[in-house]
Amino acid sequence: MTLLINGQERVVDSVQTLADVVTHFGLNERIIVIEHNLNIVPRDLYAGTAVQDGDKIEIVHFVGGGY
Repeated sequence: MTLLINGQERVVDSVQTLADVVTHFGLNERIIVIEHNLNIVPRDLYAGTAVQDGDKIEIVHFVGGGY
């Protein structure tokens, strides 16, 4: 399946949900926000949100620091 992730086409196998995307890329779901086809998805819905070929996903990663 091909997904458009943060503006780049990515071919991923064995991915059926947003939770699978998080696992596939080794992300920590506690410090990211996912927009799926222009809708922000609450973290507790990642496992129940299906992905399909051609879906657009934006992943924002929070970084701590500063003063």
